[in-house]
Amino acid sequence: MRIAVVGGGVIGLSTAFHLADRNAGTVILVEKGPIGDGSSSRAGGIITGLMGTETAVRARKISLALFQRFSREVDGYTFHDVGTLNLAADQGAGRVEMLPLYDRLDAPYEILDADEMRRRWPLMAVPDDAWGLYDPIAGYSEPDEYVAAMAAHLRKLGVEIREFEPVLGFPMQGDRVIGVRTAAETIEADVVVCASHVWSIRLLEQFGWRMPSKVFVHQRYVSTPVPKPVILPAVNDHPRRGYYRPAFGNRVLIGIETPDREEVPPPERDLHLSRFSVDPDIRERELNRLQYVVPDVAPLSWEIEKVGLLAYSADGEPILGPAPGVRGLICAGCFHSGGFAYNPSAGLLAAEWAMDGRTSIDIGSFAPDRFDPQQARAFIDSRIRHSEYQHALHAGGRH
Repeated sequence: MRIAVVGGGVIGLSTAFHLADRNAGTVILVEKGPIGDGSSSRAGGIITGLMGTETAVRARKISLALFQRFSREVDGYTFHDVGTLNLAADQGAGRVEMLPLYDRLDAPYEILDADEMRRRWPLMAVPDDAWGLYDPIAGYSEPDEYVAAMAAHLRKLGVEIREFEPVLGFPMQGDRVIGVRTAAETIEADVVVCASHVWSIRLLEQFGWRMPSKVFVHQRYVSTPVPKPVILPAVNDHPRRGYYRPAFGNRVLIGIETPDREEVPPPERDLHLSRFSVDPDIRERELNRLQYVVPDVAPLSWEIEKVGLLAYSADGEPILGPAPGVRGLICAGCFHSGGFAYNPSAGLLAAEWAMDGRTSIDIGSFAPDRFDPQQARAFIDSRIRHSEYQHALHAGGRH
């Protein structure tokens, strides 16, 4: 069996790993630039298993177990299991209604009030009304470390990695994809997995299907080393619309949203993320909003700034499974702001689809063909800001 994986980000790397790990046959990974050069190297690397739907919770449980496995087996990679704190302004915003689901699925959690959070993490300035849902088995990865280690591990497993080969399209035989076409050659394959993040949107238009998605700008910053030990969990700070965590070399990493910024068009094949930037006024406003949650080390000086893209589907859930109306093609995309967190399980599920035609857990709510065509078209044709999209999701009961 020959399987081609399009996209050298974390989803593509994970898919190739699971295919090789299961002795799928010849696995070829094709990437338009260097491995991890897209949004994967611009990610925050945070994971929590405490999600808003049953399928998401099940998938994240798999991811957490796999991150621990990778940390043991993949040279040069460490999963930092410091826990993840999902911070909310009140209990209503903190997924109280989800606790029975977490109990049923054995997803561990702790509910923390402001005093307890201050006791555990004195660096954090926690408001008196803050409410924390703590995931004790979660944490974070350093994206650059993870990508490099996984790529090296795949080569040891015999995966053929082809960098700097942009995919131009998919050759067909009837209604079946039979490989990928690059500028240099046509690579024959029995199955193709398209996992090229936002670039998949354009690639899949070849089949008359537009992934119902919105693309938004996202940015993260890493500070210079700070004088005090950074003893923090990974924090999803919902009231301040961002996240923060410890980073390598006693630094602090902060990720911010730009809620008032409109969506951006799906990028063309040759667009590089270095062409995106953030208005300096917005950057400073949002950074100030977040950095003073750690007042003992603020103000922070920023050593690294990276801008990436996030892709969200019409209902907020990932898109993962066989492409509508096309045989031999699996698509994986729209992992919103959690692509890095989903990647171990997403790769496993994509590999299962490619090899077995089914998955080990029910991911019908991720199916690419789940959308009503008229509603999907209306969503694609609309133009919204990031905050408007998130408000619509929350109003519909999604998190």
